[in-house]
Amino acid sequence: MQSTSVPGQARPLVYALQQNIRRVIVGKDDAIELMLIALICRGHVLIEDVPGVGKTTMAAALAKSLQCSFKRIQFTPDVTPSDVTGFTMVNIQTGEMEFKPGAVMSQIVLADEINRTSPKTQSSLLEVMEEGQVTVDGVTHTLPRPFMVMATQNPVDFVGTYPLPEAQMDRFFLRITVGYPSVEEEMDMLERYSGQVTPLQTLTPVCGAEEIIAMQEQLGTVYTSKEARNYVASIVAMTRSHPALQLGASPRGSIALLRAAQACALLSGRDYVLPDDIRHMALPVLSHRLILTPEARMKGVSAPQLLQQLIESVPVPVGRA
Repeated sequence: MQSTSVPGQARPLVYALQQNIRRVIVGKDDAIELMLIALICRGHVLIEDVPGVGKTTMAAALAKSLQCSFKRIQFTPDVTPSDVTGFTMVNIQTGEMEFKPGAVMSQIVLADEINRTSPKTQSSLLEVMEEGQVTVDGVTHTLPRPFMVMATQNPVDFVGTYPLPEAQMDRFFLRITVGYPSVEEEMDMLERYSGQVTPLQTLTPVCGAEEIIAMQEQLGTVYTSKEARNYVASIVAMTRSHPALQLGASPRGSIALLRAAQACALLSGRDYVLPDDIRHMALPVLSHRLILTPEARMKGVSAPQLLQQLIESVPVPVGRA
């Protein structure tokens, strides 16, 4: 297989985005990389961690780095589905029905604290996350491209929250955890935020919608061999047969893992997928799609721990995969 120069075309753009976001987010290069991989794969991101670690700031930093339309939805119990999708009303002047767009009619949507709104409102995002369109009163409206939902939630606060259903979790391309900074990183962060203006306020776009769409289209040029596809399928199959798992990864999950591995290769400057690309992306792509049995949860087993064991048990293909 001859190498092409296509993957290299995406690297300068991704590097520019990474550097811009790093002006705001300190020491979270892995999380930033995962967020950009989801963007390249036309996927949606669930940022899940304790309060105050920068979940919303990270999502906002990506949005401000792109010359795209951006809307933020602060989810609370009183937010209704029509606030999200839009609604139709009679235009008094013309007497005709007129569509009033909701917050999702934007290229980048931040669904902040998504688990604080009702299941009915949460489900209003199902169609837009899967099909890139919204249907209101029987009329379908296509969303602008590129389109990406970044949702945040706090996994430890259960008061006044509504856990996302399995169908909703499966529509998130990957899940990101931010974590606490080290002492050195926190000192750097404190220095940046000690002035009158925060770094987020000074952030400017470094690329536009057309550049993002072009980068997304490059993803299909990354070669995936039969061995690579078999490796992905084998890992996913193991999640469906393990006795400690009540629900394994879906076919949507296996497609997402393969696409994420292609994006990982693209960012590495390769036009072919390696087994390491698949192993690297398996945890963020698959772990949130798994549901443990009650017995496993009582034993303190976590989905990422179990998934890591399953990955280690699947033979790695030899060669380029």
